[in-house]
Amino acid sequence: MKIHRHARRFLSAGALTALALLLTGSAAQGADYYVAADGNDGWSGRLEQPNPAGNDGPFATLARARDEIRKVKTAGEPKGPVTVFVRGGAFALAQTFALEAQDSGTPDAPVTYRAYQGEKPVLLGGKRITGFVPHQGKILKADVASQGFKNVDFRQLFCNGKRRPLARYPNFDPENPYGGGWAYADGKPAPMYADVPGEDKVTLQYKTEDARPWAKPQEGEVFVFPRYNWWNNIVRIKSIDPQKRTITLAGECSYPIRPTDRYYVQGMFEELDAPGEWYLDRAAGTLYFWPPDDADLATMNVYAPTLRTVVQLTGVSHVTFRGFTVGCCSGTAVVLSNTSGCLVAGNTIRGVGDYGGSGVAVNGGSKNGVVGNDIDDVGRDGIFISGGDRITLTPAENYADNNYIHHTGVYYKQGAGVILNGCGNRASHNLIHDGPRWGIGFAGNNLLIEYNHIRHVNLETADTGAVYTGGRDWLGSRGTVIRHNYFHDILGYGQEHGRWVSPHYAWGVYLDDNTGGVDVVGNIVARAVRGLIHLHNGRDTLVDNNIFVDGTLQQMECNGWTKDHSYWTSHLPTMIQGYESVKDQPAWKKMRNMHIHPNQAVLPDGKIMSGNQFFRNIIYFRDPTAKYVSFRTFPFDQNECDHNLIWHFGKPILTGQTMAGRDLSGNLAPNPGFEQAGPSGLPQDWQWQIRPTATAAARLVDTAAAGRHALQIDAAFVKEKPRDNYPILVSKELELPLGHSYRLSAKMKAARPDAAANLMLQSYVANAYFWASSPNQVKVGAQWQDYEFTFRIPAPGEKGHHEKMKTFRLRVDFRDETGSLLVDDVSLKEVESLDEWASWQAMGMDRHSVIADPLFVDPAHDDYRLRPESPAFKLGFQPIPVEKIGPYQDEWRATWPIVEAEGARERPLVSQPAAK
Repeated sequence: MKIHRHARRFLSAGALTALALLLTGSAAQGADYYVAADGNDGWSGRLEQPNPAGNDGPFATLARARDEIRKVKTAGEPKGPVTVFVRGGAFALAQTFALEAQDSGTPDAPVTYRAYQGEKPVLLGGKRITGFVPHQGKILKADVASQGFKNVDFRQLFCNGKRRPLARYPNFDPENPYGGGWAYADGKPAPMYADVPGEDKVTLQYKTEDARPWAKPQEGEVFVFPRYNWWNNIVRIKSIDPQKRTITLAGECSYPIRPTDRYYVQGMFEELDAPGEWYLDRAAGTLYFWPPDDADLATMNVYAPTLRTVVQLTGVSHVTFRGFTVGCCSGTAVVLSNTSGCLVAGNTIRGVGDYGGSGVAVNGGSKNGVVGNDIDDVGRDGIFISGGDRITLTPAENYADNNYIHHTGVYYKQGAGVILNGCGNRASHNLIHDGPRWGIGFAGNNLLIEYNHIRHVNLETADTGAVYTGGRDWLGSRGTVIRHNYFHDILGYGQEHGRWVSPHYAWGVYLDDNTGGVDVVGNIVARAVRGLIHLHNGRDTLVDNNIFVDGTLQQMECNGWTKDHSYWTSHLPTMIQGYESVKDQPAWKKMRNMHIHPNQAVLPDGKIMSGNQFFRNIIYFRDPTAKYVSFRTFPFDQNECDHNLIWHFGKPILTGQTMAGRDLSGNLAPNPGFEQAGPSGLPQDWQWQIRPTATAAARLVDTAAAGRHALQIDAAFVKEKPRDNYPILVSKELELPLGHSYRLSAKMKAARPDAAANLMLQSYVANAYFWASSPNQVKVGAQWQDYEFTFRIPAPGEKGHHEKMKTFRLRVDFRDETGSLLVDDVSLKEVESLDEWASWQAMGMDRHSVIADPLFVDPAHDDYRLRPESPAFKLGFQPIPVEKIGPYQDEWRATWPIVEAEGARERPLVSQPAAK
């Protein structure tokens, strides 16, 4: 029998040895045992089925087989591999099947627990509930206290293999499973990123129409997405105040519950009003259940979990767990803790896990694999992988390979297909779709994410991506490689203009919060609304040889911080701690730019992002309004972008950058040097727009940068006023042509460093429109310094234009609470307009890049292979091996071919060879 080439590449040495022994028959000195539903733990376990005499046959339980192996090992037998074959049927485990160090195999004599050939044993971490009798209408009830349920407090129920919802308000909406079935917190919405004084994390304000007559509200819990819509909390109810319309929770949410945040309440008898719902009266030990419409009451199977974990391996080596169906447990179904050379392969894991429970977890150890499994309907993550030493960069070499993972995060909405942590671990060849947040979340070093196919994720959260990491410790996720993956239709869900919408606020590759030293190479990323890659203050990142297709707003996005940004100042102590924990380690000294201490990262202009390279990418986008890039607070001289192939179907390449060419006019600013005084003590042709107090002062002074006078504005910030609470001075009205570009500059200095001011051109008509040039914020130093902005006044039909836009004024704001601002030598000149692409190149970006059709084979059907005559090859682009992306058929796969579950609509990746 042939070992598949991918299996040779990705299986550990121990697993290959075990497979070779099984295939070649070299396990003559080993032993085979059998477990069957009709077995008997008093038998030998050496027969596949009961003998005709009925006095010997297979064991009845896995635990009995384990104990027999322990016994014979103590006696010095067997010498070779040991295999426990489990026959088809359902096995409801009374206890977690646990293996310890004494149950280990060796590389030459592994221990395998596996399904009997052609049969599907089912391991359940729960008990069947019977004895249902009519209660009221279609609602049935059963006494579960008498059926062996300890403490009678299960939080999940399964009927005919499907998870059923707790009684809830509002009801689950099967026609709109993500956007329907919600109530919304009451109150006036507040900006998401603005703190609100007096907020707490335990109060929910509900609407009048959502008041409910609950007799025992303390039995219930609130399922809510607080504030940011990053993830949810499930918290018990402490009390309800009907007069104030507030629910007080028994514990804190992650963030305050804001008006319009979505929630539902579950676990009260009064809400048992729809097919499939259930309620557990814990005090009485009675289950109330409204069976689904398609259930046959005479044959339906109803189960509730009694175990948190079905299979637990602790300190074990060289054990394989293969070919089972695992379900109905409240925690993580299969847990490997500090194991080595173990394999969880070819299983179907479905209907497991609560808010903290996943499909498979590999906690530490080394060279363990989760391979070829089908995993879905899990409470948290499909697979969790950790292990390795991040200080010494010692790899664990644990891996998740060739798995099919979908519909994760049933309870925890930051649940991912794969979570990859630690050092030297891998996620490869996985197909992941229909999850509430990331396909793969990773945090660690020298991780490998390759050949994965991720689609239709981020269905329930915002500010997210197909793959995601952060770098708040300065170390994450350096040394990680993301290569040869296919990410597409990355959706996101959230609020825009008072409505809940999707797609929303999602990227393809998302490197967040100062992530550094990641290689993003040879990926195909298609269709994400915010952009196809995002570096949030990222550094030392290589983005090379990727294909980026049809980002809605932009294709590549970078958002940097400054030294004064709250994220930088709040995370800097953690970054310093992380850096200093590894700076003397030899392996870390080889990492890219790790000679830079966080204290040395701030550049002379106060920006931070540096060392990023965008080379040899193909960027292909159709929407005429979409940008090529959006790079903000980005030091262009510290980062590189070149040798890319860009195709916008002949439309302008928008970069968000506008640079001015030569001057086309003289100075248009009135009284620019403030040499002429006006009658009120202000400069001639200048006046107050906002004078926040009657004593607020502005005047001409002799401490000028040039000439005799300067304008001094004294601080007059009024905290008590919600708006119009600081001084604003404006020039007389100017008539300027629309659609033209201008350069606005002034000399400024302040009484203290980093004083807050604004310099802009504005136009407005009260209650009609307001427009101001942007950017316009200035951090003013204690010495005279030039500040300059270039901008374009919008023409008719362009964003920002209004039909009443006729005249303009120059404007200076002073927003500090103390001190004074000096302004001199104001200049406004019309300048030659460079388009955004020319401006981008003038800033040193993409000077050797090419604007041309890349000549894909069939982009309408997502075939992004290149024709031989593609101009990308002349730029050094290397073909992406699309035929290797996603799952493959081998000895370990649970199913083949994979029949993808219902969910978001699929557009398949074309993998057949291109026609010559």
